Amino acid sequence: MENRELVILDCFQSWLEKDKSKFINCFAPNAHYIESWGPAYHTLKDITRWFCEWNTDNVVLQWDIKRFWHENDISICEWYFKCKCNGETDGFDGVSIIQFDDSNRIVWLKEYQSKTPNYYPYEIK
Repeated sequence: MENRELVILDCFQSWLEKDKSKFINCFAPNAHYIESWGPAYHTLKDITRWFCEWNTDNVVLQWDIKRFWHENDISICEWYFKCKCNGETDGFDGVSIIQFDDSNRIVWLKEYQSKTPNYYPYEIK
């Protein structure tokens, strides 16, 4: 479990550092990556292309992991993400479901997002 957490931490850190080699080392060649808002990338070649293109004009400002859950070859992590994209700064909470191969490389990753700040429609005022 600890090794998988280190891989996930390296993956997130690679975005902060714009470190392509660190990013590539986290994934298996046949990996699939599905972003929280819909785009899907199949194969490490496409995932790496997206990483490089996104990091050309955008910046990840923060990507903090709040906690992990593990079962068999699956890890789930809850996180907060903040970036400057297309000239605008935005942040949101998220969850990633991540499947690993026997070498602790990511073979499948799917993100989900939750807008922040949360609001409470039934809160008594």
